[in-house]
Amino acid sequence: MKNIPEKRSESGGLRGPAARDDECADAERETLMMELSRLVQESVRASSWWERRGVDCTILTAAFISLPAGFLLLGSSQMMYFLLGLLMMGVAHAVITVKGTHLASHGALSESPAWARFWAVFFIEVCGSFSARAGVQAHVKMHHAHTNVIGLGDSSTWKMPFLPRSVYLFIAPLAVPIITPIVAVGQLKGQSPLQIMRTVVCVCLGFFSQYYLLRCVSGLSCSSALLVMLLCRAMFSLPYIHVNIFQHIGLPMFSATSRPKRIYQMTHGVLNLPRNPVLDWTFGHSLISCHVEHHLFPFLSDNMCLKVKPIVSQFLKEKKLPYQEDSYVSRLRLFFHKYQELMVFAPPITDLVGVQ
Repeated sequence: MKNIPEKRSESGGLRGPAARDDECADAERETLMMELSRLVQESVRASSWWERRGVDCTILTAAFISLPAGFLLLGSSQMMYFLLGLLMMGVAHAVITVKGTHLASHGALSESPAWARFWAVFFIEVCGSFSARAGVQAHVKMHHAHTNVIGLGDSSTWKMPFLPRSVYLFIAPLAVPIITPIVAVGQLKGQSPLQIMRTVVCVCLGFFSQYYLLRCVSGLSCSSALLVMLLCRAMFSLPYIHVNIFQHIGLPMFSATSRPKRIYQMTHGVLNLPRNPVLDWTFGHSLISCHVEHHLFPFLSDNMCLKVKPIVSQFLKEKKLPYQEDSYVSRLRLFFHKYQELMVFAPPITDLVGVQ
């Protein structure tokens, strides 16, 4: 019986039927991502500037416009007006420092690279009291590039295993305004003197500008101004921490040496929360109800993530890929009852057999 020689690859290895099947499977998986990308790009090209960037820029502008009224109301002697001013300042701060910094870190506020860098420094450093370089490195280049990969983008930076669950979930987040600039100082190590000076100047500018306005416009005392700053900056700290852990931790985690293809990595390792009238506007759709879409296409603005959401969800369901969704209360209940497993112990590594 005649022997049929196996084809050799360019590297000199044998290419039998199994190897060819693997290559076909890889090609099919790449085709899935390419097909979805084509559908999304068609939607983006058919969208106006208002849909692509205008809606989100308007929301951010509205947050800045509301600040003068907030400062004036905080100077009122009537408790109702004072509390209204406090609420306005807290909402505006969340919109600017969460939605604004997130969009700016991805360069989603402008098509110009120069303006994108400017907005990143303005929102992350001046408004968010953090290093723009460290923020982009940690969020875009690590978390997004290595989503749910152990030791790289596994969201372990949000874990504090020495804290009891009730303290971590309901008390510790209130210290985020104090912890953020302290962490920012630690992130300055290894940066150039010019970058360090820029970050220190920008963070101080943002902090003392708010303090000065509370003193001069609102007429608050030194201690009252500092307390109001803390309350405004901590107003949305609890949902901020919750959202960051709910949408990744507890989902499949992967090894750096055997990570799946991108479309499998993102569909298995990312979860959407339902629409929320408060968090959708303060944090942005890409952090709440369109997180899967955001991880698949991180260059899209919040409004565009919302627009392509039906396209992405329908495509993934048609291709029998997971499209994970869960409610805020359900995730909170899960983390409360399984705190040790999710936030203390090392997560198990998931091996997606047949799709690596």
